[in-house]
Amino acid sequence: MSCLSLLVALSIHVGMDEKYNSIHPHVKCTINQTIAGVYFNSESKISTYIGQKFGALELGLVTGYSKKVVPMIRLIKNGWFITPAYEVKQAKNNWGFTVGYELPLRF
Repeated sequence: MSCLSLLVALSIHVGMDEKYNSIHPHVKCTINQTIAGVYFNSESKISTYIGQKFGALELGLVTGYSKKVVPMIRLIKNGWFITPAYEVKQAKNNWGFTVGYELPLRF
């Protein structure tokens, strides 16, 4: 079974010093438990990803951030999600998280 979804996520970045984009248009393809997609990320760049779903947990790899490829870890339930966040600013490492809600767009 395959499914193509058009979504938009709204997010808040907690524990970060920089200001980040909080609106993320998103196209997602799900085939069985495999996921792949493209979205407008927190750094206002295009990201692509591929991964696996394990219940409410999504694990994979994503491109488009300051590092070329980074791990993707996202817990999502009923549209709400949380994911770890990390930034380096002036040689300081900040850990935080991104929390948000993902809305399916229906036409």
